Amino acid sequence: MEHYAGIDVSLELSSVCVVDGHGKIVKEAKVASEPEALVCFFKGLGFPVKRIGLEAGPLSQWLHAGLVQAGFESVLLETRHVKAALSAMTVKTDRKDARGLAQLIRMGWFRAVHAKSIGSQEIRALLVARKQLLGRLLDVELSIRGILRGFGLKVGQVTRKEFEGRIRELVTGQATLERIAGAMLSARATLRAEYEKLHKAVLAIVREDAICLKLMTVPGVGGRKRCHRWDYASRR
Repeated sequence: MEHYAGIDVSLELSSVCVVDGHGKIVKEAKVASEPEALVCFFKGLGFPVKRIGLEAGPLSQWLHAGLVQAGFESVLLETRHVKAALSAMTVKTDRKDARGLAQLIRMGWFRAVHAKSIGSQEIRALLVARKQLLGRLLDVELSIRGILRGFGLKVGQVTRKEFEGRIRELVTGQATLERIAGAMLSARATLRAEYEKLHKAVLAIVREDAICLKLMTVPGVGGRKRCHRWDYASRR
């Protein structure tokens, strides 16, 4: 008889439920959220599992890849579809969610999500990290502007290169403001330097991608300086 499994993924321990072709629960367990632990669990069942389902999520990608590499047929389930299918549950627990996922896998009532390759996940992580640094950089600049505005000191329109000089010019002769501005400008310089590193890494990838190069020919987007300037200024 065929068997199916559902995994409700959590950070430390994931709930696993295995059912047979008639929907009867054969095995339930809490397993460490590690690919090796899950592979060991399924290999130790004593019978093959036809398909394993996990709800799509950040950690699920990693676990899914480990299961597939070990030879198991594993699918990532579309989150909204799973939520709608399990919405009839009056009380939700990890154990019940795993049971529900196993039944969805058995009956085929699911929408599979494309599993990104490791390379694609790395590029996405790079873009997210770069965006986060840019956001923090702009937050610091806006905070400096806000602090000085309270003392009637207006920064006005300045370029990135002119920003630090303009701030130091405004706070000259005011010891407390000089101390505050110095600390925040130091933080800004660090954020900017690290952002530039990730931005260069993104540009290196773009230069090797034919689609990205074609998109950069659009007026106002193509070219390193224009692309960089738009990316930085768009959040201001």
